[in-house]
Amino acid sequence: MKSELIKNIEAMQVFDSRGNPTVQVKVVLESEKEGIAIVPSGASTGSFEAVELRDGDMQKYNGLGVYKAIDNINRKISKILIGENVYDQRKIDEKMIKLDGTPNKSKLGANAILGVSLAVARAASNSLEMELYKYIGGINASLLPLPMMNILNGGKHANNNLNIQEFMIVPKGAKNFEESMEMGIEVYKVLKEILKKKQMVTSVGDEGGFAPNLENDEEAIELILEAIKEAGYKEKKDFEIALDMASTEMHLAAKKINKEGYYFWKTNEYKTKAEMIDYIIYLVNKYPIYSIEDGLAEEDWKSWKELTKKIGDKIQLVGDDLFVTNMERLSKGIKEHIGNAILIKPNQIGTLTETLDVIKLAKKYGYKTIISHRSGETEDTFIADLAVAVNALQIKTGAPCRTDRIAKYNRLLNIGKGLTS
Repeated sequence: MKSELIKNIEAMQVFDSRGNPTVQVKVVLESEKEGIAIVPSGASTGSFEAVELRDGDMQKYNGLGVYKAIDNINRKISKILIGENVYDQRKIDEKMIKLDGTPNKSKLGANAILGVSLAVARAASNSLEMELYKYIGGINASLLPLPMMNILNGGKHANNNLNIQEFMIVPKGAKNFEESMEMGIEVYKVLKEILKKKQMVTSVGDEGGFAPNLENDEEAIELILEAIKEAGYKEKKDFEIALDMASTEMHLAAKKINKEGYYFWKTNEYKTKAEMIDYIIYLVNKYPIYSIEDGLAEEDWKSWKELTKKIGDKIQLVGDDLFVTNMERLSKGIKEHIGNAILIKPNQIGTLTETLDVIKLAKKYGYKTIISHRSGETEDTFIADLAVAVNALQIKTGAPCRTDRIAKYNRLLNIGKGLTS
């Protein structure tokens, strides 16, 4: 193996798209080549995700500071990695996992470990003067993903009365990635004009989608279909709809009122587990829905199995909170025939190699992989390269709005140009 040694690792506190502190890591090599990575942060997080270490000092950033994680990088992680071969990504990641010693990276913080892991990969690709996606994926990295654009926000992503967290458009009729961007942006802009005409707010949520108050969640779908038609496209042929139900939040809300099903807390509606399954099937039968993410809660395995049995052959059923980019939880889903797709978020598990291992397992058993951003994003475009590196079929990185989201789309456009040149 070619050798290029790590000379220094430096971490500092920067800020994400919500103005919250996050971790930036720079890995410097003996050749003076370097790699920089910034870690994102989620708002609607699964309880089985690796732990994001925060300071808890309410006098600074409402307890959200990340100086503990930074100190862990500068004083502990750097100590065991300086002098290591930057190309040995698996060894480096395993050393950090061992140093942490916990099952959920709660000692050092997944945000600390992931920041180093991604910066190491970037430094390695830069030292070889190679594109990051090629360094990670090799000669097989050749496929640009289909964007799933979140253009209407609800749930924890917006201060409105919509319960469903994300209403996405999927430009399935596009011939290539560039055309998919054109189609998605046109529908997004038409939707804005429709909202204006109806005298609805056009402010946006965390991921760039509009966040109006509507009569109900179905009206959000109807508005999107109206925008698709007014933009000159056809539903099903050109566009389909994807939903992120974020049902774990509804399940937790039900528990607060001493019930076991799902409580739509924004509109004061309660559904039993059976009624929730029926509601999802109703939406799928009524609308051109391609994908449902987290239709049921992270621990409602029995209902997930029932839902998969009923409509798993019709649409994409995505596990996010359910699988949390975790090998053990995905393995359980595969064994019990639950879901048929997995959302991939590197900060849910904490290292690049673990992320790649989960993707490999998913593909082995026919589960579709969707690379995803977080609601608290940054200008870092690592996930765009990751999507191409693993030939992921889809990517979620928000509406075509706000630089933290657009940066990923622009990176994919540049990668696409490189692939065809």
